[in-house]
Amino acid sequence: MSYLRYVKVIGTMHVSPKSRREVRKAILEEKPDAIAIELDRQRFYSLQSSERITFKEAVKLGKKALLGYILMKVEEKIGEEFGMKPGGEMMEAIQTASLLGVPLYLIDEDIQSIMGKLLRAPLREKILLLLESSLVFLPIAPEAESQEDIMESYKVMMHRFRIRYPYLFRILVEERNEIMARNLKAIVDELKRRGVKKPKVVAVVGLGHKKGIEKLLNSYREEKNFYTITTRL
Repeated sequence: MSYLRYVKVIGTMHVSPKSRREVRKAILEEKPDAIAIELDRQRFYSLQSSERITFKEAVKLGKKALLGYILMKVEEKIGEEFGMKPGGEMMEAIQTASLLGVPLYLIDEDIQSIMGKLLRAPLREKILLLLESSLVFLPIAPEAESQEDIMESYKVMMHRFRIRYPYLFRILVEERNEIMARNLKAIVDELKRRGVKKPKVVAVVGLGHKKGIEKLLNSYREEKNFYTITTRL
């Protein structure tokens, strides 16, 4: 049996208020044994902190910090247009997990590792990343669009991204899909080891990761030996 039957993957748009409502609704309906979110420990604490790094501080800290600062400002600008701060759907999952007393897991790759890989990207892709980051990372569909329209837009965008940015696609999408899927598998294994016969996990990730993670989970087959899992809070 595949691991996908144990995991409900919720694909969200990181700056859409609608995504926040969908996350809350899905968790309350599913009543999961665990909730997993597309964050690592550093981004988890940063999301809940009111402090933000300044441009001057980012320059002093080096290339990784500067790149992170640029991506943060892109998210903030687009978030203003939607009336919601970036990560609102993740905060909803965090708060709902706390309210319900459900274990919360961080399943994404460490941000420092991601930034290190981005700095090794081909020069052409680095330049295009800075020029088109709002299109690459935060595709936006109008609130009135149907789920089918949104998914179709994402399919087209992801295809173009893969063709134009092969290195970035591998680092930002495929490798992270693999890491998050493995971590979700490990969460299910741990729950089974604790005696939960049919574990139910809700995973909140960006819409661009949903299909890839589901495909990987569907390819995994249950094993008798379980492994240690990723960060739990």
